[in-house]
Amino acid sequence: MRSTVLASAICVAATYLLVTHTLQIQLPITLQAQQPPPAPAAPQTSKPYQPEVGQPGKDVVWVPTPPELVEKMLDMAAVTKADFVIDLGSGDGRNVIAAARRGARSLGVEFNPDMVELSERLAREAGVAERAKFVRADMFAADISQATVMALFLLPANMLKLREKFFALAPGSRIVSNTFQIEGWEPDRRESVGGDCTAWCEAILWVVPAKVAGRWQGGGAELTLTQDFQKVSGTLARGGRTVNVTGRLAGRTLTLKAPDGELEGTATDTAIELKGPGAPLKLARQGA
Repeated sequence: MRSTVLASAICVAATYLLVTHTLQIQLPITLQAQQPPPAPAAPQTSKPYQPEVGQPGKDVVWVPTPPELVEKMLDMAAVTKADFVIDLGSGDGRNVIAAARRGARSLGVEFNPDMVELSERLAREAGVAERAKFVRADMFAADISQATVMALFLLPANMLKLREKFFALAPGSRIVSNTFQIEGWEPDRRESVGGDCTAWCEAILWVVPAKVAGRWQGGGAELTLTQDFQKVSGTLARGGRTVNVTGRLAGRTLTLKAPDGELEGTATDTAIELKGPGAPLKLARQGA
């Protein structure tokens, strides 16, 4: 009898332990199932790209041209809707967008893709995205041959490296720069913004000259010229007399000073026409 009671007690105890253990397992599961699902994470919005003054780039650090100097540069270059304006190392696109506001087609060449995206956004916000375009490219490899205006803020070393490409532009094209010059090429004009400007205040302009170096003949006259960008010198022979001449080019307009007066006219790749003392001259290029 005692053994039967003991066995029953053990059985009851075992049953109690089994039930208790099962509840301990199921209770957390049940409570967990009753908890509401976590709220979805709020979508993270990235801030628009914002460049920092002085940040390094491929060839230059980024320093923006003051807005008043941008306008001064475009005024000096006499930008109109007939122009195609290119900026190399265009940064946030301010030169390009300002030119587009004047009706010009314009292109910014910029190596930093974030800057390109920023420029495109700013052009859209300004309502000029149809005229202001941007490409990600190396400025030294860019094709600038169709530009009528170059609006630039580059270091002197960059300008020197690009000098021959600038000189190869069509005569009458304008190059305008913030502060820095093209080594060896005298500017045609310099102007500063007034007011409270303390840095990056000067705009510098060059007008691409016609290419007139060489020998020219016509009507019994011969003109021989050497050329240093817009400055020329040489000799003029006519009527059995040879004189020294010096002069200057402004695009295709050629002015020569001779001992007996000043000659002025136009120059193309193949012909020069001049008026002044004596009979007008119509000269054709000789040789290559």
